[in-house]
Amino acid sequence: MGNTPNIRFKGFTDDWEQRKFSDYYKMSSGYAFKMSDYCEDGIGLINGESIQHGIINDDNLNHLPESFIEQYPDFILKEGDIVVGLNRPITNGNLKIARIPSKYNDSLLYQRAGKVVYKEECDRDFSYVLLSQEILKHTLVEAVGSDQPFISTSKLDKWQMMIPKDIEEQHKIGEYFSNLDNLITLHQRKCDEMKKMKKFMLQKMFPKNGQKNPEIRFDGFTDDWEQRKLGEVVEKVTTKNNDTQYIETFTNSAELGIMSQREYFDHDVSNIENISGYYIVENDAFVYNPRISTSAPVGPINRNKLGRTGVMSPLYTVFKVNGIDSEYLEWYFKSTGWHSFMKFNGDSGARSDRFSIKDSVFFEMPIPTPDIDEQEKIGEYFSSLDHLITLHQRKVENLKNLKKYMLQNMFV
Repeated sequence: MGNTPNIRFKGFTDDWEQRKFSDYYKMSSGYAFKMSDYCEDGIGLINGESIQHGIINDDNLNHLPESFIEQYPDFILKEGDIVVGLNRPITNGNLKIARIPSKYNDSLLYQRAGKVVYKEECDRDFSYVLLSQEILKHTLVEAVGSDQPFISTSKLDKWQMMIPKDIEEQHKIGEYFSNLDNLITLHQRKCDEMKKMKKFMLQKMFPKNGQKNPEIRFDGFTDDWEQRKLGEVVEKVTTKNNDTQYIETFTNSAELGIMSQREYFDHDVSNIENISGYYIVENDAFVYNPRISTSAPVGPINRNKLGRTGVMSPLYTVFKVNGIDSEYLEWYFKSTGWHSFMKFNGDSGARSDRFSIKDSVFFEMPIPTPDIDEQEKIGEYFSSLDHLITLHQRKVENLKNLKKYMLQNMFV
């Protein structure tokens, strides 16, 4: 292993040096506060469970009286402090390490959690990135054969790692990764906000049961919406794959929509000789899947947007639009407005994972229908929102991949 990283900022050429953890840092453990001292409101108590990878999870945070700040000064945490879960320090392959946010400035540290104390001058942002990797490596080495891994501070003190001597190089690296983390957080937050907006609008842009108008609609539209039966605006697909002209079998999931079985299951689960009786699913056709889940309590209905034709098992109901905008109908089925009809007219029966409803009843489902211009506006709005969500998700993934690459190449 060389003494310099593959990627460096301009102007830095000196070799990095190998130093022990204890040359720069000390891991200071928390205190065994008594449960009898806990109170409803007061100072946050940061323990190993609340320390997650990159965040302080305060879902089940305990509190102590404010007077404890004066009584236990050695265990006070300040904004920016690096804390580590010492017991079971790895979850899902990630180290329990985080920095204390401003809301937990002057919180207290509980036993079996540690705080990084600085013994030598070094950049704080750099230290967080460096230690996130090095303590994980140390823990994985020490955890071999252990059912309940924990971080031994005495063993960690002896851990060897490579560090740049120049504090300015540390600062540059720390600043770079801090900016990268801020960008990831920004795009993730934007993505989460848009998902909330989408959920809110799906509840507000379609009329509630018995209403003739939605709560929110675009300017210029004032006419009452019609109530039409599904069977009046779509036609059921009964064409079967008799000549086996289509060999790609589709599946339909609540989370991923319509996709190839081979892609979904990593293999094609249907027997090619038995798909002559499968329904043909053209691009833009809809498929109802009677399989239920927490995200699809009455089974998902999705539109084929793969741009190609395939076939679907006769267990599914296939239909295509005939007198309604397909994008509008797709988004109506992403709302929950139609669930009450299904629950009232359907039956889970003996199969708890499937929802049974006769096709003849299914196509009686009432569909709230504005005029075609308003349908198109609504469909375009939700599709644009979805596109923006996807862009931010993609940006988050790209930035995470960039961070992973840079972590591998900007450290020795």
